[in-house]
Amino acid sequence: MNPLLIVGIVIVSLVLLVGVFIIGQFLNLYIQALVSNAHVGLLELVFMRLRKVDPRVIVYSRIRGVKAGVPISTNNLESHYLAGGRVPNVVSALIASQRARIDLDWDTGASIDLAGRDILDAVNTSVNPKVIDCPNPSQGRSTIDAVAKDGIQLKARARVTVRTNLSRLVGGATEETVIARVGEGIVSAIGSADSHKQVLENPDRISKAVMARGLDAGTAFEILSIDIADVDVGQNIGAALQADQAEADKKRFQAEAEKRRALAFAQEQEFKAEEQKNQALVVLAEAEVPKAMADAFRQGNMGIMDYYRMRNLVADTSMRDSISGTGNGDMTPSD
Repeated sequence: MNPLLIVGIVIVSLVLLVGVFIIGQFLNLYIQALVSNAHVGLLELVFMRLRKVDPRVIVYSRIRGVKAGVPISTNNLESHYLAGGRVPNVVSALIASQRARIDLDWDTGASIDLAGRDILDAVNTSVNPKVIDCPNPSQGRSTIDAVAKDGIQLKARARVTVRTNLSRLVGGATEETVIARVGEGIVSAIGSADSHKQVLENPDRISKAVMARGLDAGTAFEILSIDIADVDVGQNIGAALQADQAEADKKRFQAEAEKRRALAFAQEQEFKAEEQKNQALVVLAEAEVPKAMADAFRQGNMGIMDYYRMRNLVADTSMRDSISGTGNGDMTPSD
């Protein structure tokens, strides 16, 4: 035989063998899709493998959709898979929403899944409403504390029933926002009550006030009901604040009194110093009297008789002071 012919036959045989091997890998999937009325071309399966797409995920998801009455094109499934989406999750969510008669199309479900939200859990929550504890015990708080106008503290716990709003799931606030808003509404409702007894008598006034605030605006949920699970009486915050204020006023007044006492003591010390200064001046002045008298004798301005008359006047004055009980011996001049 011609060697070239032999080489050609070998090459063709190898190509056919490789082709059969490749087709054999996808033949099972092709037959499954064909008998399920979810036709997927054999070449499409080959091209999926070349595009790094798992054919099993795409085929099984398409079969599930067709059998559930939600046909999805192979191109949409591949695109979502290549975008990093969870194709089985989205298909399951579409089937669940179709059974529950919830309006959800493929584009919306795919966008929610790519946004990082669990679309299947969202659909389940939309069908079966979810109950959220407020406050969340996992955050370390078991009650929401608020104070009524009469100063009595109330500790409340609420249970919020919510349903997923699929149209606001992308970009909508999460459960933490709902819990925070409900907690804020409870604090405001209790704080606006004139007496804590009114809240204890009608706890539903809290839920009604909170529901009227439209707290689910901008969130991914629709609040169905807010139920007050428990209300307990806490401390008398008003009395405690008044006691603290009285103690603060007492300390302030004591500080002001101490300031005035220190100021008065300082003034007393200043007056004593001034008195000692004046006494020193008097002593200095009295010391000048003998000198002046000596000068008067020397200059002839004062005689001996004048001196004796002055002494007699001083003695007479001292005697009168002694008799009247107001004697002051300091008036006697020094010889």
